[in-house]
Amino acid sequence: FLAKLVQTVMQKLKFRHNLYELREERKMRPETFANMVSAMLYERRFGPFFVEPVIAGLDATKNNEPYICAMDLIGAQQLAADFCVGGTASENLYGTCESFFKPDMEPEELFETVAQCLLSSVDRDCLSGWGGIVHVITKDKVITRELKGRMD
Repeated sequence: FLAKLVQTVMQKLKFRHNLYELREERKMRPETFANMVSAMLYERRFGPFFVEPVIAGLDATKNNEPYICAMDLIGAQQLAADFCVGGTASENLYGTCESFFKPDMEPEELFETVAQCLLSSVDRDCLSGWGGIVHVITKDKVITRELKGRMD
């Protein structure tokens, strides 16, 4: 059920994103995308999609300034300057990320920090597991790596 729900949300987001770019004839900014996702989730507030999106990107109109936003399942946005978390292990992730995060990390150091935070927090949550996917976004490229976690 939940896998189908995630696919439905992804299809709706792709459709709305493509429609925006066709109508406006420009790339969508991360802040605009976050507002679109928030509105879509709020439309379904009485029968919500069970997703907690985390939106991250670089805003080209603001000199590649990072944009980070997390939401609950009805689209309430939580903007952050440094990091944000979501999912069933979010309480564990907040504590671990606050301990390990420091500003202005290089991509490799940032990946290692995120990987350690994610794996240590997931190990403390019985509903989480099976690893994760980490995307490190730089102005030149997006680095994607898959983490293997416990499989119980």
